[in-house]
Amino acid sequence: MENVPPPAEELRLIDRELVQLNFRRSQLLARRAWLLTALRAAGAAPAPVPARSPGAAAETSPPSAQNVLLTLGGVLLTIAAVAFTLVSWGDMGIGGRALVLGAVTATALGTPLLLLRRKLVSTAESVAALGLVLTVLDAYALRRAVLPGTDAVAYTAVAAGALAAVWAAYGRAVGRLRLPLPSAVVAGQLPLPLWALSTGGGIEVTAWAALATAGPDVVIALAARRRPVRALAVTGAVTTGGWSLLTGLWLSLSAESPAASTEPALLLLAAASLALAAAWRAPAAAAATAAVGGLATVAATGGVLRTTVPADWAVPAYLLCAAVLLAAVRAPLPRGVLTGLAVASGLVHLASALWAAPVALLALTGPAATLGDVWGGPPVHDVALPGAVTAPVALAAVAAVLWAAPRLLPAVPLPRPAAGCAALVLTWSAAVAAPVALSLPLGPTLAVQLTATAAALTLAARPSLTAALLPTAEGAGPKPGPAGPVAGAAGGGRNSDEASGGPAGPEAGRARADDTTRGEPVAARPEPPSRTLDPARALAGTALVCALGSATSAALLGLATRPATFTALGVLVALGAAAAAAARGLVRTVAACAAVVGTTGLVAAAAAAAALPVHHVGLTLLAVPAAAALLGARLGRHPVALPAEATAAAAGLVAVTLAVPHPPTLALVLALAGVVAAGTAVRAERRPLAGYVAAVLFVAAAWVRLAASGVEVPEAYTLPVTVPALAVGLLRRRRDPSASSWAAYGPGLAATLVPSLLAAWGDADWPRPLLLGLAALGVTLAGARLRLRAPLVLGGLTLALDALHELAPYVVQVVDALPRWLPPALAGLLLLAVGATYEQRLRDARRIRKALGRMR
Repeated sequence: MENVPPPAEELRLIDRELVQLNFRRSQLLARRAWLLTALRAAGAAPAPVPARSPGAAAETSPPSAQNVLLTLGGVLLTIAAVAFTLVSWGDMGIGGRALVLGAVTATALGTPLLLLRRKLVSTAESVAALGLVLTVLDAYALRRAVLPGTDAVAYTAVAAGALAAVWAAYGRAVGRLRLPLPSAVVAGQLPLPLWALSTGGGIEVTAWAALATAGPDVVIALAARRRPVRALAVTGAVTTGGWSLLTGLWLSLSAESPAASTEPALLLLAAASLALAAAWRAPAAAAATAAVGGLATVAATGGVLRTTVPADWAVPAYLLCAAVLLAAVRAPLPRGVLTGLAVASGLVHLASALWAAPVALLALTGPAATLGDVWGGPPVHDVALPGAVTAPVALAAVAAVLWAAPRLLPAVPLPRPAAGCAALVLTWSAAVAAPVALSLPLGPTLAVQLTATAAALTLAARPSLTAALLPTAEGAGPKPGPAGPVAGAAGGGRNSDEASGGPAGPEAGRARADDTTRGEPVAARPEPPSRTLDPARALAGTALVCALGSATSAALLGLATRPATFTALGVLVALGAAAAAAARGLVRTVAACAAVVGTTGLVAAAAAAAALPVHHVGLTLLAVPAAAALLGARLGRHPVALPAEATAAAAGLVAVTLAVPHPPTLALVLALAGVVAAGTAVRAERRPLAGYVAAVLFVAAAWVRLAASGVEVPEAYTLPVTVPALAVGLLRRRRDPSASSWAAYGPGLAATLVPSLLAAWGDADWPRPLLLGLAALGVTLAGARLRLRAPLVLGGLTLALDALHELAPYVVQVVDALPRWLPPALAGLLLLAVGATYEQRLRDARRIRKALGRMR
């Protein structure tokens, strides 16, 4: 019985079922979307779970499982092949051996072709890997069976070359396999170096062989399309080429004659040519590759030139080659290559400057040895630095290149203000290092140091001179000149950017066209304000730092002999004064302060030359703050007045320090310093600070005088001062209610309370501490009643210290009677209590501070 419907009817039924299934699927998808929206609105949207068939959850994807199985299979087959070749090889005849290996290798290499037709790519890769391993085993078996007497290294070189060729041909024939071509690249690194080792030609032949291997690697890296092949070729080129470069450099540095340095130079030049060719064709790594080529070129030419000059001139020889290389930047080369050559030359210049820097550092720090034996003769430098004779030449050459490169070589990527500052520092370093390099005596060395200081100060004080040292584009403005790269670099504005590789080409043309269409000339549009440091100011600051360095070195060097001291300090004072008069801003301030320091040194040197005692030298130093006070009164509110007076005040501190060992002289120094401060306080702009300083100095002078005279009753001398001082303070408060209680009553109260407190601490009887405590209590109560801060604080402190003095013996007795563990325990409990009530204590402290703040 035939129940099958006709084909047309069956097709109609199937189409109707498919329509119903699509409709049902649309309904389910719409419902699912609504449910997800509702769950997201409720904040509990679950992650969609893919549908799975019943059973255990899969932990690996099918491709990963497939790869693992194929890899394990290939490894097992490889192990079996190795075991057969090493173990079972000797059990078979020559025919059987050839038949087995040939058949297995041909099968392993031919099977991937069939697998690729069936699109089993991963399986084909595994079988191809087995085939490649079998070819290696074939080569091993061939030597063991047929060529047992051949040299192992030579045979390995030939076998590696043959395998590389076979694998490369196989990979090209079977293009979809990823393993043969990278394997051919790896095998290709071995033939030439191994052949060189087998011939016994020495390290030179091996280096040439490695460089010859790097050449094809570069070609492959430039031509390969597959990333693994390109990466392995780059790695091989870097490894073999780098080894040959290092070998050539070592051979060049160890050569002792021009003939011996010729072959290393040729090797380095060949490597440089290869690197530059690679940089030309690979813009992505052009800068780094060209830099390596430039360094190899400098090493090659400098290595030959080094053998023809004395040993001290080796570094200048390399530096000359680097300067010539830098001139090649003007050649019409790709920008990446130009950048790499400039970087290579810059690295050589930097290394030369670092090599010569210790000589300049010795010239600056060596004079510090005179501090151990002032006026005992010039210091002797026992340290012999290699190449010290040519260090100034190297520094000056690097400075000249830094100064000229931004002007003559616009393609050099060098910041022009930084280049100007570095050139200035190097020129100054060459100047200060020249006396050490030439072993000049004290007089010429000091003259060079002072000349360098004068030149640096002149550049710092005259901005017009510093602007002239900068490139035209950022210094003195554009200058007319012929068209071309040099003129564009010196013309400023957009021309310099175009010449240095900036916005040139279509972008710059469109920018100029946009400016023209707006109806506004390019030159007429104002430039936005620059937020960077002014180049002229940066150069002036650099010159100032150099001047301070050489000035300090000259001052220390002048301590070698008495005439040199007065000469150096006198010249430095004159230079500082001249710079302070001619400069502006920070340079003027620093120069004025330096002149004050130099004057202080002159006064101290004069006192020492007169064989005065140390405390009398301190007395003579007060002439510096006195002269500064008179000069400040003359200058008024001039910007340089305050820094000069502050520096002179530091000289006054030195005077006080020197007078401390002799109390009578110390009292005199303090009194004279108080007179100078009081004279300064006459000026309105100095009154708030100088007045307090004068009062403190006068009171301190009185205390020191009393202590030096052995007075046992200081109140007889202090009370006659305190009473008039308090009366004057009372009158001032009546005339000026806003005056502070510290200014009105502080000096008068301190004049008596402090000496009495010192005397009470040294008095074993009870009347003096009792009377002082009563007086301090009265002063404290008066300050609290009248709401005056100075009496309250001074009286309270005096009362507390006096009470502590009286209780000290009893405290000592109690502490001696207590166990050793009790004081730490009490301290810990105290800390816990303080920590527990920390917030309340802060609140109390704020309240006390506010109460004191309301007082005057």
